[in-house]
Amino acid sequence: MSSTLPTTQKALYLLSPKGTFSVAPNDVSSPGEGEVLIRIESAALNPVDWKMHDYDFEIPKYPFILGLDSAGVVVAVGGGVTKVEVGDRILHQGLGNLRQAVFQEYTVASEDLVAKIPSHISFDEASSLPVAVATAAVGLYAPKAKDGGAALIAPWKEGGIGKYADQPILIIGGSSSVGQAVIQYAKLSGFNPIITTVSPSNNDLVKSFGATHTLDRNKGLDTLGESIKEISSKPLTVIYDAISLPDTQNAAYKILADGGTLILVLEEEVKEEDRVRGKDMVTPWGNPPLQGEFGKEIYAQLGAYLENGDIKPNKVHYVPGGLSSIPDALDLLRKNKVSGKKVVLRPPQTV
Repeated sequence: MSSTLPTTQKALYLLSPKGTFSVAPNDVSSPGEGEVLIRIESAALNPVDWKMHDYDFEIPKYPFILGLDSAGVVVAVGGGVTKVEVGDRILHQGLGNLRQAVFQEYTVASEDLVAKIPSHISFDEASSLPVAVATAAVGLYAPKAKDGGAALIAPWKEGGIGKYADQPILIIGGSSSVGQAVIQYAKLSGFNPIITTVSPSNNDLVKSFGATHTLDRNKGLDTLGESIKEISSKPLTVIYDAISLPDTQNAAYKILADGGTLILVLEEEVKEEDRVRGKDMVTPWGNPPLQGEFGKEIYAQLGAYLENGDIKPNKVHYVPGGLSSIPDALDLLRKNKVSGKKVVLRPPQTV
């Protein structure tokens, strides 16, 4: 690694279960074979970040560094790296360990799991994408296995573009980060109509991503089936519930056609006595590093989708103050204070 790079960095540690955060030093790792070292310019927050803190799950030991969404610059490469080079602007999804987490100034990733950022997309915008894109793509296209998806034919596969033309899809929570990504992949796959529940204030937002019809999320779920029938008479075989609360899951499952798949982002809450043979439910694990070859497929295509505008970033809600601002910024998510935008911060601003 270049002698001009620092050997230590600032990182935000969660010190104990459900405890306090503290900015403290962490080593800057050298990239290994097939890896790149990234200087993080922007990091985005996800609901799972505050949930990991509040509910103390998926944290093997303390102190721990959270953070998954990253955009930055490649500053060093390990042996055998050929897909990116020093100076490239890239986005990637981190992992839950001190070496590969995101709430720090530098992180390490596999070259197979980074995507180049086009010049028209800022670091802040790019950092809004990794978790949302992965959760959407895994949910729709990954094989039906544990932590997998609905096994649809991906648009990057032969015959995948427009494969589901004239088939309806329902996305519950279309203005969420995941919902926005699902809408865009659904458009690539040819689904029509693309129907989503959303607050009316976000109608224009979701339509800009490709939604064809919006349903007011404030009008309740009891009439969801009737509202869908007014839009399309075809069987609804794919529903992506990007909210996945018990009431949204049960409402979606009720209107799902026989042979269809309900895709969830939280654990299944449909009562056993209400389940019907032939209606599938899947809960994707939207983490490309843990999805093997399928995770690599997502990133192999993502750069081109970003370049040509097939996948667009979220709007962002920028929070100043670097890593030190994260505890208060997580509270914005915890209290649902931000809608239709991704909360982002810039680690280099950390004092």
